[in-house]
Amino acid sequence: MAATAERAFGKATSRRGEHLLGIATLIALGISAALSLLVAPPDAVQGEVQRIMYVHVPAAWLAYLSFFVVFISSIAYLKTNKTRWDRVAAASAEIGVLFTSLAIVLGMLWGKPVWGTWWTWDPRLTTTAVLLLIYVAYLAVRRITDNPSRRARWAAVIGIVGFIDVPIVHLSVAWWRSLHQGPTVFRLGGPEIEGTMLLALLVGVAAFTITYAYLMILRLRVGRLEERAAREALSPLVGAER
Repeated sequence: MAATAERAFGKATSRRGEHLLGIATLIALGISAALSLLVAPPDAVQGEVQRIMYVHVPAAWLAYLSFFVVFISSIAYLKTNKTRWDRVAAASAEIGVLFTSLAIVLGMLWGKPVWGTWWTWDPRLTTTAVLLLIYVAYLAVRRITDNPSRRARWAAVIGIVGFIDVPIVHLSVAWWRSLHQGPTVFRLGGPEIEGTMLLALLVGVAAFTITYAYLMILRLRVGRLEERAAREALSPLVGAER
């Protein structure tokens, strides 16, 4: 199974696979935008500003996915000591920081007209801000040392421990009294959202997932090129020492 997955990933990361995934990303985002802006009705209470949800929620969910990939890849690196797992973790962390930042900014834009303020120390907002800081620290740690194995080990530990905040963020609206809206899709009794709006939201999540895959492929290719350039830069120095 691992060999099959590796072959499939190899095809996806080829130039042709990358090109096709890029086209799929544009199509998926276009369909998501059409459903969100033209098909889904405005919210009965919040009006048009509620349409931010169709980007805000997918961004938040994809942040979870990105950091879950960091978590799994960090464990795999510590078990196997294979560089490719560290490369995957680093790429996914960068994309996760991007999605988390997008979710926070869109949440502020949504919060201003609904709550009357750009920011409040609500449990969901606070734990999300902490999540962003954890993975910014993860990326910063990767710049501390030039030793690849040490850098990867330090980052892997943060990637594993830092993931603890993801379920805390998700469950914060249930654990504490919060201004933030509670679960509307994954809840007991079924989704609490109109059918067309639910469709637009789910398509948005799917579109962002495809976007994540495309960004991962691009970042992994850049990572491989960076490693190759570093090896080529070091090889003359090693030869001179010998």
